[in-house]
Amino acid sequence: MTLVDTNVLLDLVTDDPQFADWSIAQLEAASLVGPLLIDDVIYAELSVRYESKEQLDTFIDGIGLKREPIPDAALFLAAKVFRTYRKAGGTRSGVLPDFFIGAHAAVRAVPLLTRDQGRYRSYYPTVELIAPVKDKL
Repeated sequence: MTLVDTNVLLDLVTDDPQFADWSIAQLEAASLVGPLLIDDVIYAELSVRYESKEQLDTFIDGIGLKREPIPDAALFLAAKVFRTYRKAGGTRSGVLPDFFIGAHAAVRAVPLLTRDQGRYRSYYPTVELIAPVKDKL
């Protein structure tokens, strides 16, 4: 199983000129290992790009994503890690979704396919990240 971060899916939706090919290749590789997962936070973030729930669900089904709710243990962990972030001087307020996603991957012990490495590496060091190597892009 692999949890897929919103930014990777948006690469497909927007046909991002820099990252779409990388994201498609990584999704294909991860799908050979096991199911591709998204949670409610990722679903909500992705829905911003769609006019209807049906369109979004068609996209999700079309690329073979499976929805999984965030476990309570991950919700609790996300809040604790976010508090640590704020106590360490973190001032960005719109980052809480990333903490939910990172905690989900940590609690389920599944890799996270993402392009947003920094915060995940800092606050969820046990999570295996599938991310681009900067000098290869």
